[in-house]
Amino acid sequence: MHQLTLADIARALADRQFSSEELTRTLLERIKTLDPELNSFITVTEERALEQARAADTRRANGETGALLGAPIAHKDLFCTQGVLTTCASRILHNFVSPYDASVVERLASAGAVSLGKLNMDEFAMGSANESSHYGPVKNPWDLTRVPGGSSGGSAAAIAARLIPAATGTDTGGSIRQPAALTGLTGLKPTYGRVSRWGMIAYASSLDQGGPMARSAEDCALLLGAMAGFDPRDSTSVDQPLDDYLAGLNQPLNGLRIGLPKEYFTAGLDAKIADKVMEVVEQLKGLGATVMEISLPNMQHAIPAYYVIAPAEASSNLSRFDGVRYGYRCEAPKDLQDLYKRSRAEGFGAEVKRRIMVGTYALSAGYYDAYYLKAQKIRRLIRNDFLEAFKDVDLILGPTTPNLAWKLGEKNADPVSAYLEDIYTITANLAGIPGLSMPAGFVDGLPVGVQLLAPDFQEARLLNVAHGYQQVTDWHNQAPSGF
Repeated sequence: MHQLTLADIARALADRQFSSEELTRTLLERIKTLDPELNSFITVTEERALEQARAADTRRANGETGALLGAPIAHKDLFCTQGVLTTCASRILHNFVSPYDASVVERLASAGAVSLGKLNMDEFAMGSANESSHYGPVKNPWDLTRVPGGSSGGSAAAIAARLIPAATGTDTGGSIRQPAALTGLTGLKPTYGRVSRWGMIAYASSLDQGGPMARSAEDCALLLGAMAGFDPRDSTSVDQPLDDYLAGLNQPLNGLRIGLPKEYFTAGLDAKIADKVMEVVEQLKGLGATVMEISLPNMQHAIPAYYVIAPAEASSNLSRFDGVRYGYRCEAPKDLQDLYKRSRAEGFGAEVKRRIMVGTYALSAGYYDAYYLKAQKIRRLIRNDFLEAFKDVDLILGPTTPNLAWKLGEKNADPVSAYLEDIYTITANLAGIPGLSMPAGFVDGLPVGVQLLAPDFQEARLLNVAHGYQQVTDWHNQAPSGF
């Protein structure tokens, strides 16, 4: 059962091949047995999961249907979940039990999905390797000496190891797509505002977006259909009708115009990954697509702009964690100032402190115009590049990451080298457009991902192209040895 995709599970549950409770027990047992070496879960909600599974079985017995009814998933540990520990993988929230459900959690629960727990991540979603977690690093199932990517590394590792068929993730600068690429999965970052951020603990509010992670585009379509939609509780949620993501999967790709940005294929890209990208291009041509070279001239400014804007917003968002109302509080503070200083110093990890300090500096008097305001202007130029490109092409294709999954600890002494791993993904967040990473083969035994980018609210098109590619390839069905 654990090898089934989310879509396979939906069909099997509908055909009464097994019950949700049987499947849930099987996966919980796998988590107990296999997760200690992966560290992908922070909290396993066994009793609650079994209750939800039994409730789903009852609903099916009473004639109710629904693709996700009884299907097991898990949530990245920054989605607030009522009555469950919600930590953001930080010491400062080590004891925080959420009093309410995030909109995404609420919607998936309403669809009948069974949540097996909360998944490990980089602390407050800050990182590209899932090594900044207070609960320890997550390991890549394809090679336990390597990172799974971040910040949604727990989600990626758990799915790749067949502990769960699908999970929620969040993407601020590539944190769904990059770990999906490094673990051989399909991951989708929707258009900004397509999925509600209500109850999703913020890192950078103008960049964060929740999305689905799974093995196939079909699975992501199933999950996104339940996650997405307007939410009046989220001021950034967009009131626009949803596409039928499943119905559009099998549209032919004849006439599809794909752009290859020349800025992607530079010395910074591993030559073997570049070869895999071109193999995908040839296969999509065979399905009816045409390909042309395009330019995204302001891409070179993306990383410096992102690493001003995101830390600035983090500095503001994380000011609420001060040891007063909830979360970690230092022992025996001398006064209020000591409470603030020591609670934050002891509660936050090194990467979070680094980004808070950078962001506070960029927002300070005398530097706001020079850094934050200039970064926002560059952000506009980057979006304009995409708008111009999409006049000539339907989608943009390229590598998801410049390199393969690196060794645990390899980049810890040089944070900037880890930041550079986001070069191809952060532009989508700065521009607000949707992006998808899909498995495209292996190099030296490690997964490679290819990224597709589309105009605003064209998630259905991304899923359609990825699904078409996955009908003629088998990379998305490959499993790491031992799992």
